[in-house]
Amino acid sequence: MELIKKGKVRDVYADGDDVILVASDRVSVYDVVLPTPVPDKGAILTQLSLWWFRQFADLVPNHVISEDVPEEWAGRAIRCRRLDIVPVECIARGYLAGLGLESYRETGTISGVVLPPGLVEADRLPEPVFTPTTKADEGHDEFMTVDEVRALVGDETAGRLADLTLKIYGRGAEIARERGVIIADTKIELGFDADGVLTLGDEVLTPDSSRFWKVSEYEPGRGQWSYDKQFVRDWSSSLTTWDRTYPGPEVPADVVTETRARYVEIYEQLTGEKWVS
Repeated sequence: MELIKKGKVRDVYADGDDVILVASDRVSVYDVVLPTPVPDKGAILTQLSLWWFRQFADLVPNHVISEDVPEEWAGRAIRCRRLDIVPVECIARGYLAGLGLESYRETGTISGVVLPPGLVEADRLPEPVFTPTTKADEGHDEFMTVDEVRALVGDETAGRLADLTLKIYGRGAEIARERGVIIADTKIELGFDADGVLTLGDEVLTPDSSRFWKVSEYEPGRGQWSYDKQFVRDWSSSLTTWDRTYPGPEVPADVVTETRARYVEIYEQLTGEKWVS
């Protein structure tokens, strides 16, 4: 098989008309892949994505064909249909955090969406908002307004991107809250299949693409306890000897252990299934 793309976390191989999406145990922060893997991370991302794809099957088609992959990748890879990915990061936000919080503090807006004054970190927004960004091959993604998305992909596609992103986030957030989890925000990838059908691809609602908080510990005005890779971000941001450029620092064993534990916990909390590595 031919390696056609090596991402920060996933590798994509061509296998005839199909592609095989392989999730590694690599972890990245600030667009830098750290040298220390997190055991089981790739398998957890893959299995949680497959669970979510099933929850959204009536909302939007997805790219999954099967888990028929080479044995060496069993459990952490998916055989998929090829998609022409839309060049927009589709992001939904229900709470104020991360880069969205930074943008709000600077401008009172996110992706051109005007938000009420006086919001604090982790506040719940009046309603979920679609806050797309560019998909940069190098460097950082930049916020896009809906008008910029329309100019890039056309009015109809832009409307469908926003609609599907918010529907997926809305259903996911409802399912998660029933299980004691807040989904603060998430990003998804959509693309067109060979028949021109807009299709959900890549991963969906994983700790790499979403912020997951505990309902029981939620308190606006501060950072939240996170099930996702925010734990690694927080550790890396405390370093005074790293300038957030390549190469990244080795991750201490205790940080690796805690990060893995949080990925396992969110998988079990959401799916109700025991994680078996």
